[in-house]
Amino acid sequence: MIAAHQVGELIIDPGPPNSLDTLLAELEGEPRAILLTHIHLDHAGATGALIERFPAAKVYVHRIGAPHMADPSKLWKSASRIYDDMEGTWGEPVPVPESSIEVLEGGETVEGMRVLHTPGHASHHVTFFDESSGEAFTGDVAGVRVPPIDHVIAPTPPPEVDIEAWNDSLDAVAGLGAERLRLTHFGVAEDAARQIEATRASLARNAEAVRELEHDEFMRWLADDLEAATDAEVGKRLREAVPPEHIWLGLERYWRKRAEREAGDS
Repeated sequence: MIAAHQVGELIIDPGPPNSLDTLLAELEGEPRAILLTHIHLDHAGATGALIERFPAAKVYVHRIGAPHMADPSKLWKSASRIYDDMEGTWGEPVPVPESSIEVLEGGETVEGMRVLHTPGHASHHVTFFDESSGEAFTGDVAGVRVPPIDHVIAPTPPPEVDIEAWNDSLDAVAGLGAERLRLTHFGVAEDAARQIEATRASLARNAEAVRELEHDEFMRWLADDLEAATDAEVGKRLREAVPPEHIWLGLERYWRKRAEREAGDS
């Protein structure tokens, strides 16, 4: 369910510590740099262990996420609020030496990749665009899908979901004119425009459902939706990549915090 992408001597989103052996078995050559779309453990958790093996490699990560790569203790604590078995699910991350970290803001070009700051799923999320291939590496901002079924889900775990920012980020990714999107969950989306709009539609639909339904009603609604759109195997893998409870938790928090802000403004 986790795709680490390799472009020459670059690795984009190496995945969690528990999948490091799989990554190393498939790796072609020694990496020069590791590019992180964001620091969530399923995308970036193996980074420190990779730097232990390849100490000359650089790690590119957004400014907001950089401190949590150097000291992942707060990231581990935050994720443990929504995962029961952290060690079994992901494996514990190793700190990345500060000397290995290259801080991104968005708008720059690094290692031949244009960098876009694309918040919404997370405030520190970035997208990398390889103009030579026409491919964009979108992490989670352009959704989750499991081939061969094209059903797309916007992953909305707490605590940083921002629907308005996410839609702006989808506009920015669409503006790249990418031929293909390379997703961490999972693989290559050949129709970039369709993937972007399907993510936008999933985000809007799930957000509205969370706003209108109670928790148990939403979980039944989502289960029925997934059953109608997928088969048993794809549905299972989607639930592993995007746990339904996490969809609820992120969007419920978004609406609750928005209501609190609006009440404060009034």
